[in-house]
Order: sequence, then C-alpha cells, then structure tokens
Amino acid sequence: MRIVTVFGTRPEAIKMAPIIRAARAAEIETHVCVTAQHRDMLDQMLRVFSIAPDHDLNLMQEDQTPLQFAARVLETLPAVLRKIRPDWLLVQGDTTTAFAAAFVAFQEKIRIGHVESGLRTGDKLRPFPEEMNRRLISPLAELNFAPTVRAAANLRAEGIPDSRIILTGNTVVDALNGILAAPVKFLDPRLENLSGRILLVTAHRRENFGDPLEQICSAVLALGEKFTDLTIVLPVHPNPAVRATINARLRNRERVLLVDPLSYPEFVHLMKRAALILSDSGGVQEEAPTVRTPVLVMREITERPEAVESGWAQLVGTSTEEIVSRASAWLSGEKSAPSDGAPNPFGDGRAAAKILHALSSVVS
Repeated sequence: MRIVTVFGTRPEAIKMAPIIRAARAAEIETHVCVTAQHRDMLDQMLRVFSIAPDHDLNLMQEDQTPLQFAARVLETLPAVLRKIRPDWLLVQGDTTTAFAAAFVAFQEKIRIGHVESGLRTGDKLRPFPEEMNRRLISPLAELNFAPTVRAAANLRAEGIPDSRIILTGNTVVDALNGILAAPVKFLDPRLENLSGRILLVTAHRRENFGDPLEQICSAVLALGEKFTDLTIVLPVHPNPAVRATINARLRNRERVLLVDPLSYPEFVHLMKRAALILSDSGGVQEEAPTVRTPVLVMREITERPEAVESGWAQLVGTSTEEIVSRASAWLSGEKSAPSDGAPNPFGDGRAAAKILHALSSVVS
C-alpha cells in the first residue's frame, strides 16, 4: 500500500501527524506532500512531530485569496501524484488545501480518504469557506473517517453509503496524548512562572474580523478588570487584520500578555494549565475535553456540537456582554466542569490505527 498525505496548515499537520507516524512505524510506504498554505505555522508543527516533507510545493504567497491558492494547488499537485501513483490520498478537515487536493485526486482517479469527515454547521457561509470545502470533499472520498457518531450521521443524511463511512474518533486525541505526556519549556519567559489563574484567549476566524473582534477585545478588558487574580494570555495570530485590532486594543494593558504564536506543545500545556479558554477556533473545541479545561466558543454556530453536549464547551457568540456574563459564571464558580469520569466525545486516542486498518482492508 502506498499513501500520500497532503496538507498545508498547522491544524492539518497536528491531525495528520499521528497517521503518518503510525503508518511509517508499520512500514507502510507513506509520502508527505505539503502545500505550505500557512508556511511558518506549518513548519513549526513539522518540527514538533519530526516530520520532513517528501514534497514541498511551497505555494504560500502574501495576501493570497483562497481562490488564488486553490489554483496553485490545481496546477502543481498533479505532477506529484503522477510521479508517486499512490493507492490513497489522504486529506484532513476543511481547508482550501484539503478540497483542492481532493479534487486533483479525483481527476487523477486516485482513491481519497477524508480524515475528520462529516462535520457540519448546516450554514454554507459559516464558517466560510470551510463549510463548503468539507461538504464537497465527502462525495469525492472513497472512505470518510468520521470522528464522532454525529459526524457519521451527517454523512448518511447526505447520501454517503455506510460502506464509505468509518467511525474512528479524532486523531487530535492521539496527538494530544503524546504531547501531554512530555514536559514543556516556554520560550517566552513571561509564561514560565505565571501565578494565579490563567484566562487563555485565541481569536483569528475570518468571520470575526472587524466589529466582532473589537467586541472580543472589550470583553477581555472587562474580565481583566472584574477578576483581578487573572492573567490573560493571548497568542496573537499572524494575520495582519487580527494583529492590528488586538495590538491597538490590548497592548500594554495590565495583566494582559500578548505573545507570539506558541508552539503546539506550549499551547497544549497552557490550555491544561488555564482556568478557562475563550476561543473562536474549531480545534480548541476538540482539545478542551482532553485537556479538561472548559472553553467558551466565540462563534454563533459550531460544527462540533459534541463538545457543547459534553459540557466542556459553550457557544457564546461575540457580544461583549454575553462573553463577560458567561465567562464570569465559570470564573466565579457558578458553573463547573463535568466530572472527571465523563467520556471524551472525540474518542479514545486510537483513531490513527483505525484509519490505517480501514485503508489496508480496502487495498487487500
């Protein structure tokens, strides 16, 4: 069996790494092709997981649009696949890289495996363009690796037959278990000896640019004034639109630490150390049940309702008043986390093994 994985962003690298490492440990021929959709953040993750790409398309350009980037993938990836001629092409999630690579594989008549398939909000514009990216990959894929029972049900509702749906759990749990088992040293000395409670904040989603991000910043300031034992840590996303707003509103504020993007081990250990997380990230919703830290999701809708149902996540939108109210309930002790015995809705940490077993079963 010959596999090629194609990815280009930090979240994709995190969730593909357990599959790549397990495949190579099993002596399965595995080729890693990266698009470098997000160059710096991708390279950081490749170092964390000690993965060297076999093919680096290096397609990122400054101020690129999703369409421009997709066009470059469509132009450059076919030659790589014709050279490798894999039995399977694996993509993960809902990025422009994932959709464009899947479409190329379809044109080249290469079987597609879609890791983390079946997530849906039901609104094609939220998140944009991710919701349609993942919906379009599913019918192209020979195997859809659903991370949860609900994701599998979403696929069935769209007409994907059971024979093409495999329930695996989420590979992020595989990755997290390995990261949490090792100690970490923070490169920013301000994070080494934090005292008191930590409020961890991340904000980067495109639909939150502008006024929603302004409201998030106002909520951060209000919470800092209300809970004087809090240290607020905010890794600032490299997107210029995000940096400009956050720096203008939050730089040089007391007990607000604006830091450069953290390595994944640093971020995971900081999540575990935090009293509460505020985030508009999709991945953080999945990671919260594993690190056992509640997250308030600063979005109006989520494709990961399992996190909300588990009690580890709450949808709060981007209104300053709502964020402050919901966060205050957690920080004051009115709201508490689920019991330690509550199951992780995203699986048991063996997703990579299940994916490889499914791929091998079809090839044989």
